[in-house]
Amino acid sequence: MTGLAGQVTGNAGPHTGGGRLRPSGIVRRARRPAGWAPAGPAPVGFARRTALLPRMGEDLCYLAGDWRILQRLDGHRWSLDDLVTAWVAATALPPGRPARLLDLGCGIGSVLLLLAWRFPDAHCTGIEAQRRSVDLARRSIAWNGVEGRCSVVCGDFRIRRTWHEVGVGFDLVTGTPPYLPPGTATPSNRPQRRSCRFEDRGGIEAYCQAAAASMAATGRFVACMSSPQDERTRDAARRAGLAVERTVQVIPRAGKAPLFAVYVMARASSPPERPPHIAPARLVVRDPRGARTEAFRRLRQQMGMPP
Repeated sequence: MTGLAGQVTGNAGPHTGGGRLRPSGIVRRARRPAGWAPAGPAPVGFARRTALLPRMGEDLCYLAGDWRILQRLDGHRWSLDDLVTAWVAATALPPGRPARLLDLGCGIGSVLLLLAWRFPDAHCTGIEAQRRSVDLARRSIAWNGVEGRCSVVCGDFRIRRTWHEVGVGFDLVTGTPPYLPPGTATPSNRPQRRSCRFEDRGGIEAYCQAAAASMAATGRFVACMSSPQDERTRDAARRAGLAVERTVQVIPRAGKAPLFAVYVMARASSPPERPPHIAPARLVVRDPRGARTEAFRRLRQQMGMPP
């Protein structure tokens, strides 16, 4: 999980505000306009959630609809790149909804959960190497009551034995790779963050190779990458036998340069197909005054968030 955009979109407030402080952690309050009702499938099994409340140093935040996600206060937190990747992925398949989807390097499970919310009949699998992130993702899955169709495998997807638990033939594969080669910047000393930004376990090349090996013949791979690395991303796709079908350039504020791009890839041998709902080629998140654009408000609404 890259965390390219910081916390532009999260429903969580500051670390000590916007929620109810408990001895063990923070439960964030919903921030919703009057009359707004959450869409999508409701979480299942509220009666057994006491044991899943946030632990010391964690908070429980709203994600999509009434679904929530557990995060560390001092660690990696879901952000704009996760949200836009999930949104583009939701439009990526020409035939319709995926039966099986896979998120590579799923981190705390934000993209995985957003897509599980969007596709309530899909079986969703994540692979993540950081045990702390795996624990958070698994507890978030349990909180939302979707253990029957969502799971996270702990392991490095570059290692063959990891795939014994995962399988192949996925309709949809997603990934938000790290984007900094080791030694090119100063790593954070906060939990989870180094591996979310630095290519300690491979970058976009490793993600493309894993996607090509795991997706069905007509499947799609959706990944985000920093915009200055467009040529590298396309080359990684070609080397893995994939072809870029379309891209969405994400601009944080009108007048700024693109921050990152989300790529939809198919097998190079597959004929291109036009999905029923095409994401625009450019997404501007905020207008010159800093207010959310109408396009971004629609995106949030489609992903179960207050506009």
